Amino acid sequence: MSCSRSRSRSLCFLLLCVVVISSNAQPVPIVIVEKAKEKGAVCLDGSPPAYFFQNGSGQGINNWLIIVEGGGWCETVESCASRLGTERGSSVFMNKTTGYGGFLGGVQSLNPDFYNWNRVKVRYCDGASFTGDVEEPLKVNQTAQLFFRGQRIWDAIMAELMDRGMKNASKAILSGCSAGGLAAILHCDQFRALLPKEAIVKCISDAGYFIRGSDLTKNHTIDDVYGKVVALHGSVKTLPKSCKQAKPELCFFPQFVAETMETPLFLINSPYDSWQIGHILAPNTLQVAKTKEWNDCRLDIAKCSPDQLKIVQAFRDEFVKAVETGAGKNPKNGYFINSYHAHCQTSDAENWIGPKALKLKNTEVWKAVGDWFFDRAPTPFREIDPPYPSNPTCPSLNKSTSA
Repeated sequence: MSCSRSRSRSLCFLLLCVVVISSNAQPVPIVIVEKAKEKGAVCLDGSPPAYFFQNGSGQGINNWLIIVEGGGWCETVESCASRLGTERGSSVFMNKTTGYGGFLGGVQSLNPDFYNWNRVKVRYCDGASFTGDVEEPLKVNQTAQLFFRGQRIWDAIMAELMDRGMKNASKAILSGCSAGGLAAILHCDQFRALLPKEAIVKCISDAGYFIRGSDLTKNHTIDDVYGKVVALHGSVKTLPKSCKQAKPELCFFPQFVAETMETPLFLINSPYDSWQIGHILAPNTLQVAKTKEWNDCRLDIAKCSPDQLKIVQAFRDEFVKAVETGAGKNPKNGYFINSYHAHCQTSDAENWIGPKALKLKNTEVWKAVGDWFFDRAPTPFREIDPPYPSNPTCPSLNKSTSA
């Protein structure tokens, strides 16, 4: 199903959000991990971390689905400080309830494989995909400090979930969207190590497979952004050893992590990922990307000129190669690579299941994920859409929602 489906009109670097659509579910309450402060596991502003939790039931009572929220990264003191009065940097400003939909949904007909699992959504308030670990807070002004403690947040929330019953898990999935999808990859083997050896444990990344792609000037300007994140947050101490030998920031590109991961991984991503087109291929830090023509193109690839589309298609080829030479090396891994101009797709109930669900080879995404996790097919689901545009049944290019 090769098409353009613009799901992100905002290219703000700080807002890589998860859209959660409720599916006739009761509000899910937030859990503030107050005791995490004892171990220094705090959000950017020093407040305790948080998550949403809904109990499993029936045959799913010992199964766990953990989804890590997205929200971009902050790579400078200024950008991190701008999060202090928001839910991206403080649990004080987080909503007290949420609705679960899509992959997290609790209605059997809308989420057949996972509706009765223990379902957790980890809130994101550290700005570095839960990798930071700096001992001393950084003073911003007379009244505010910044704490870079993402890894400690991860450890504290996992410890609490273990106490809630995850230590007895029979099946478990660690997933996430965007920066949370990257977190799911970076913490995947750590997650597996926490759980019983006999448990079935796998990881899923939705729009978290950020590639080290070439930008419009044939350089890798995204390296500088990730390098600043790693340096500011002290992430080098916590990143997987296999990917940080030369440049620690390369760990933020999953193609250098996935090839050595031991835990099975499933990717849900687009080679035309709207965030990656707007920030890796054509970042607005480049003068050439600031033109109206490129701004229109990166917001909607249907508006790309023939020459621009050639560049976008070359980026698509880089993405496919990064999947095949990275995650593709492990025969246990699977992937659902569609060609929507989209970012974060599994939290939308409409995308997950039903007449308008994402499909590859006539297989809806929920079934592709379930078949892979439960080994219901002889080989892992691995499908990559042909290049855009090749399918006349695509949704209207003018129909869009925010991601």
